[in-house]
Amino acid sequence: MAAPSQYILPNDLPVALLDCEEAFSLLSADEKLYTHFLSRASFYGGLIVLFQTSPESPAIYVLLNRLFRAQGPSALREVAVSHGLVDEEFQALLVYATGFFANMGNYKAFGDTKFIPNVPKEKLEKLLRASEAFAKDPEGMESLWKLVVDALYSLEPRERQLGLGDHGITTYFSANCTIEDAELIQKFLDSKSLSAYNTRLFKTQDEGGRTKYEVRIASVNKEGSAEESSDMAKLLGPSEFEGHEIIVTRGDYSPFLLRVRENLEKAKAYASNENQRNMLDEYGRSFQEGSIQAHKEGSKHWVQDKGPIVESYIGFIESYRDPFGSRGEFEGFVAVVNKLVSARFAQLVSAAETLVASLPWPSAYEKDTFLRPDFTSLDVVTFSGSGIPAGINIPNYDDIRQSVGFKNVSLGNVLSVGSATERGKLTFLVEEDKDVFMKYRGPSFEVQVGLHELLGHGSGKLFVQDDKGKFNFDKDHVINPETGEMVKSWYKPGETWDSKFSTIASTYEECRAECVGLYLCVNEEVLKIFGHESQEAQDVLYVNWLNMVRAGLMGLEFYTPETGKWRQAHMQARFVILRVLLEAGEGFVTVTQKVGADGRPDAHVTLDRSKILSVGRPAIQSFLQRLQVYKSTADVERARQMYDGYSKVTDSETYKFLTLRDIVILRKEERKSFVQINTRMTGEAVEAVRYDSSPSGLVQSVIERFPDDEEELEHLMLQLSCADAHYWGKQSSR
Repeated sequence: MAAPSQYILPNDLPVALLDCEEAFSLLSADEKLYTHFLSRASFYGGLIVLFQTSPESPAIYVLLNRLFRAQGPSALREVAVSHGLVDEEFQALLVYATGFFANMGNYKAFGDTKFIPNVPKEKLEKLLRASEAFAKDPEGMESLWKLVVDALYSLEPRERQLGLGDHGITTYFSANCTIEDAELIQKFLDSKSLSAYNTRLFKTQDEGGRTKYEVRIASVNKEGSAEESSDMAKLLGPSEFEGHEIIVTRGDYSPFLLRVRENLEKAKAYASNENQRNMLDEYGRSFQEGSIQAHKEGSKHWVQDKGPIVESYIGFIESYRDPFGSRGEFEGFVAVVNKLVSARFAQLVSAAETLVASLPWPSAYEKDTFLRPDFTSLDVVTFSGSGIPAGINIPNYDDIRQSVGFKNVSLGNVLSVGSATERGKLTFLVEEDKDVFMKYRGPSFEVQVGLHELLGHGSGKLFVQDDKGKFNFDKDHVINPETGEMVKSWYKPGETWDSKFSTIASTYEECRAECVGLYLCVNEEVLKIFGHESQEAQDVLYVNWLNMVRAGLMGLEFYTPETGKWRQAHMQARFVILRVLLEAGEGFVTVTQKVGADGRPDAHVTLDRSKILSVGRPAIQSFLQRLQVYKSTADVERARQMYDGYSKVTDSETYKFLTLRDIVILRKEERKSFVQINTRMTGEAVEAVRYDSSPSGLVQSVIERFPDDEEELEHLMLQLSCADAHYWGKQSSR
C-alpha cells in the first residue's frame, strides 16, 4: 500500500544553490582560511543533529553516504535501471537522500514530520546488493541494511512526527520519558542554575525498580580535568531531588565536539581581532567542558565584535525541536557580509530606538537602554543544522541580550532564493493578488525579516529578581496594563524564558516578533529605509500583511489532529495571527473554500488593504501588548490560556479549519533544499568547490564533505548510536 503523500518527498523537489562565490572570492587569504576552519567546525558539529533527530538517523546517514560515495549518482542510476528500478524510482531514492542530507535526518526540519523513500523496499534492497558499496563490504552493508530497514519505512502513528511520550519520537529524551519527567528535571536544573541547552535526559530503573535519571551534557571531557574551571566539575555526579536520584554526566557527542574544538583552534590563528580570539577560546572551552557559561562568555565577545567581514556563530542554539522547548539543536554558520544591503540595515538600527518607543506597551516593559546591535546582510558560505533560516537574532541568552546586546543577521542569499516562486505555483490567492504578490514578495519579506529580528526579538524586557533578591524593575510602581494592578509575578532566581514558558516559548516568541514586524511595517520611514516610497511602499506593505495571513492558512499543514499538537513554531505563530485578524472582523480578512480549476477542493485568503490601518493594526496592537505583558511578567497561565486558545484547530460554523487543513495538505508546496559549497585546502590556499543546483549536486556536496576522515566518522556514528539504541527500544544488530 502506498504511503500517504505527506510522508513522501516529490520527485520534483525544489533544490537551489546557496550562491556565495562572489562574496567568498573577495575575501583575503587569511579571511578565507578563517572561513574554512569555521566551516569545518560547523560541519563536524552538524553531525550531532543526526543524533538529535531520530534513533535511526545516524545509521541511515552512513548507509546513504557509503552508497553514493562508492558510486556517484549518475553511475548508481545505471546500476539501478539495470536491476529493475524504473528511472522515477531511482529519482525518488535520490530525492530521499537529498531530503535526508538537507534536513540532517529523516524528519523535516520545518514541520517535524517523517519522510520515507518512495521506492519499494524490495527494489531498494536489490539495488544495495548490486551496488559497488556492497561489493566492497558485503558484511558491513548487510548489517547496516538490517539495522535501518524497519525504521526507514515505518509509519507507525507515534513515528510520524517528532514529539514526547505518545505524541512522537524524540532523542532529546529516552522513549520512556513523559512531560512530567521533563518538568521535574527542569526544576532540578533550575535549582542548580544549570542550563538544559546542551543536555539530553535518560530515564532508567535500578534493580529495585526505583526510577533514576541521567542528565547527559554534551562535551569533549567525560571525566573531571585539573585544567578546567570549577563551574562544571562541581555540578557533576549524583544528587537527590524531590525523592529522585538524578545523576549529571557528560561526554555526549564527544568525538564530534573534539573535532569542532580543534577546528576552532585552527581558525583562531586567522582571527582579525582580540574579540574573535577570545570568542573562539570560550567556545572551545564550552565544548570541551560542557559549560554553557563559557558559551555565554564567548557570546559576549561575539556581540562586541562589531562589523566583521566574516560572521559566524556556533553551538547548541535553537530549541524549536525539543518537545519541552529547553534543549538546543546544534547549529553553526559562517557567512560573508554584503556591504551594500547592510548599509540599509544600519539605517534601520539608527532608527530603532525611536521605533521601539512606538511599540504598544508601557516604557517600563522595555529595556532600560537600547543596546545598538550589529545588523548585517550576509551571504551564507556554510550553515550546518537541520535547516537554514532567512534571518537570525542571537544570542538566545536573555541576560546577555538585556545587558550586553545582540546581533541581527539577514541571510541575503537565502532570501533571494526563497522568494523565487513561479506564478502558476502560487496557492490560496485570488488571481488579482498574484501579480503584486509575485512582484513584492521578496522585498516585503526583507522588510518583515528586518523588523522581526531587530525590533521583534530585540525588544521587550523580562522582569527578573536575582539571587540576591534585587529586582531589575520598580516592583512597587510598575502597573500591569492588562489588569490595572501592580505587577504580581516575575522571573525568580534560576528561571529563564525557555524554562518558564517551556513548550510554548519558541512559538510564542516567534509570534511576538512577527506581530512587531506587521505593526511597524506601516511606518513610512521604515519602508523608505528599505528603498520603498509612494505606491511601491503601499504595495510592499500590503503584500507583507497578505503574505502573513496566507502563511497562517498554509500553517495548517503543520498541525497534527491526532495529537492536537503543532509541529512548527513559526507556522503555529502565523496561524495564531490569522485567527487574531479574522477575529477583528469587518471583512478585513476572509478565508473561502472553493473548487479549483482542476476540480479538486481549494481555498483562497483575501485581505482588504483599505482596512490595514483602521482594523488590522489596532487588532495587532492589542494582541501584541498582551503578548509582551505576559512575557515580561512571567505570567505563564494567562499566556497559555490566550495562545492555546488561538492555536486550536477545529471545525465550527464560522471556519472549518480541519477541512481547510485537508485542502492545504492536498495543495502543499515543498520547501526548497539548499546545495552548499565545500571549502578545500590546496597547499596554503583555500578554494570554494561549487556543485550543481540539483538533487545530485546536493548529494555530491555532502559525500565530499569529510574527505580526510569519513570512514572514522562513520564508525563513530554507528558506535554511538548503537550504544544508546536501548533507550528507544531499538536493538542493534552490530
